[in-house]
Amino acid sequence: MTDAHSLDQVIADALTERELDYERPQPGRFHVTLPGIKKQRTNCWLILGRHALSVEAFVCRAPDEAHEEVYRFLLRRNARLYGVHYTVDRLGDIYLVGKVSHAAVSADELDRLLGQVLEAADGDFNTLLEIGFASAIRREWDWRTSRGESLANLQAFAHLLEPAGQRPRVADEADS
Repeated sequence: MTDAHSLDQVIADALTERELDYERPQPGRFHVTLPGIKKQRTNCWLILGRHALSVEAFVCRAPDEAHEEVYRFLLRRNARLYGVHYTVDRLGDIYLVGKVSHAAVSADELDRLLGQVLEAADGDFNTLLEIGFASAIRREWDWRTSRGESLANLQAFAHLLEPAGQRPRVADEADS
């Protein structure tokens, strides 16, 4: 059986090798920042427990609307995830969580787990926003448009506002 100290070192070495940003507030606890595209970054905790390594990553705050549709999406998505699954906390905020036995902790397994966390959090982020925050996105779009503000980071959601094929031109995109 591998002791906690050596597992702690395996995790630290794997994170360093993969050039991931992390903090180690105490032995057996790692706060990892995974870089993304749609979701700029995903904060993930790796916590060595007595018998298992826990993985926990915040994905998105509780949806404003269409809760049933959001939860249906999460449940269906869970069937295709490796080593982690979606859950919600008491406030309804969305997380990815998982546990791996100490015996399975290795650099390769951490790579697979963190890769799955990143793929899910980053890959599902816009879909979760589209389903659970469509009204807020529309309000934000209208507010920015009325003030001549940039719409660059809302372009992924333009289809929520305009009929297909009539996506508005945005100076930030076209002029760069």
